[in-house]
This record gives sequence, C-alpha cells and structure tokens, in this order.
Amino acid sequence: MSRAAACAAGIAISLTTLLAPACAKSVSALAPSVLVTLTRVKEGALPHEVIGYGTVGPSSAGRKTVMAPVSAVVGNVYVRLGEAVSRGAPLVRLTPSPQTAASYAQAQSALIVARHLVASTRKLVAEHLATAQQLANAEKSLTDARSQLRAFQSLGASGSNIVRAPFSAIVTALTASPGAIVVQGTPLLDLAAPRALVLTVGVVPAQAGEINAEDPARVTLIGGHQPVAGRVLLRGEVAQSGSGLVPIEIALPPGKFLPGEMAEAAITTREVRGYVVPHEAILVNSSGATYVVQAVDRVAHKVLVHIIDSHGDQNVISGALDARAPLVLTGNHQLSDGMRIRLADPGPHGARR
Repeated sequence: MSRAAACAAGIAISLTTLLAPACAKSVSALAPSVLVTLTRVKEGALPHEVIGYGTVGPSSAGRKTVMAPVSAVVGNVYVRLGEAVSRGAPLVRLTPSPQTAASYAQAQSALIVARHLVASTRKLVAEHLATAQQLANAEKSLTDARSQLRAFQSLGASGSNIVRAPFSAIVTALTASPGAIVVQGTPLLDLAAPRALVLTVGVVPAQAGEINAEDPARVTLIGGHQPVAGRVLLRGEVAQSGSGLVPIEIALPPGKFLPGEMAEAAITTREVRGYVVPHEAILVNSSGATYVVQAVDRVAHKVLVHIIDSHGDQNVISGALDARAPLVLTGNHQLSDGMRIRLADPGPHGARR
C-alpha cells in the first residue's frame, strides 16, 4: 500500500470512530416513542358489593291492616290514601249492621234470662226443690251471657264505633267506602309507620348467600344521586316464585323515603384486596386476556393480570406486577413491549400526581 493510500485509510478509520457515538445517538432519538401519563402501583382493598332493586315499604313490625271487628255498615271515612295520621286519630266510623244489632239484642236478652234463672234456682234450692248442681249450671249460664255481651260491646256492636289509629302512621291502602256493609274481618285500610320503613330488594340466589344481617348498604332512589346509609335487617331463605330472586330487607333512616318509592341498594358484603388501579389502566389483547402496561426505566412492559373485583372506576387486580414501576394510563393502548415512552406530566418517581 502506498503512503498516500495508507494515510487516507487512517483518516477514514479516525472519522468513523469519532462519528459512531453521534450516529448511534441520532438513531436512538429516531426510535418510536409514545407520550403517556403514569400513576403509582398501590396495594389496597375495595368493597365487594351486591346490587339489588326494590320498593320502599313498611317493615312487618310497622305494618297493620285495620279490619272490621264485627259485621257493620261503614259510616264516615275520616282519612285519605297517603295521609299521615297521629296516634288515636279517627279513621272510620262503623255502625252495627242489622245482623250485628240482632245478635247484640239476643245477647242482652240471654243475660236477662240467665239472671232470672239464677234467682229462681236459688229460691228452689232454699226450698229443697232444686239441687246445687242445677244452681251451678244456672250461674255458669249467667257468666257465659255476661261474657258474650261484653264481647259484643268491646267490638262496638252496641252502637256507633269509631276506629282509631293505633300509632302514628301513613295510610297506604284504603278499601272502606261510606255505606258499604262489611263482615267481620274485612280489611278497611292499611297503615305504615313512617319511622319503620324498609327497602325490600331482590337478589339472585348465587349472591344472596354472601349477605348477612347488619351488612352496610348504600341506598339510592331511582333517578336520584345522593345515596343514604342503610343496613340489612333480614335475608330471605327462599327465592320468590314469580321472580326467582331472594328478598332482602334493608332498614332505612326515618324521614328520607316514602312508601312506594323505588330504589337501588348496594350491599357491602366484604373487602377484596389486591392491586388497586384505575379502570383506564386495564386493556384487553387480541386473545381476550387482560393486561396492564408498566414503565420500567422509561420502557413499556406488558403484564397479564386478572380482574378480581371492581368498584366505581377502580379495579382490584392480581398479577406479576413490579410494585416499584409506575403504571401507564393514557397512551397505554399504543404501546408494545420494549417501546420507549415520554412523560406527559412527570411527577415523583415518574408517576402522575
């Protein structure tokens, strides 16, 4: 090789050595990257909730059906459907029906006859014309006649009878109408104690087994936005024949609901622990598997995860996550394994605040 050729070769090698790092840096800068935001990976717990829908109504202890005590004619009806009444307020006025009036008159006559029978039997016993057993039988007849008459009087058969509210309540059903003749036991109206309302919801049997008495619940009226705290009073043990759902009774705070309103109940049965991440961090690949993307030294790393539970816009997941590496939120769907990332809003440790 001539001196000139050797010199040229040496110059070329020197230039290559000098330019190689710059070229490599330029190539690295041209590599694809994605602008993302990050959040920290954190362990925690979310409440597991069972959702049910139902109607507000009185509890079994706060419900009463007022029935006709005897056969009677309905006189005045003092209340209206949906009206709130205080304890002792007049509800309905009843007057004896012709049949009840006749039965009461017969009871009065039976008492008079029994009194005369006792008096005459005592005289006969004194004259040794009747036995002590006959007197005992006459006295028993008198006692029975008195009891029968008192029973009629207590039921209002002796005259006009006003049925009054046994407690402060709301009239939830009204079947009595003026002039109607009702037999004994006919429902006149239904009352509900406003301070003892419950929400009865239906839950599928597979989830009903998770619910226990005293479990907390969030109750929200259909169309409403502000939830109210409640608690489970009773879990049914039999699915209803019409819907196939198990009834759950939830106690409600007084003054917050009206009978007949429809509401949703979110019943918390337990806590679920794992990695708590925003819903937007979870993606689904072409095979249907769920995964998240972590930023390891500003490089994307996909991690397959399993969704354990969800609550609102948060999810509890499990998987081989690196607790020190932040999680990619926005921009995660554009990333492949090994891609470089650029931070849109870096915070401490490369995580979004």
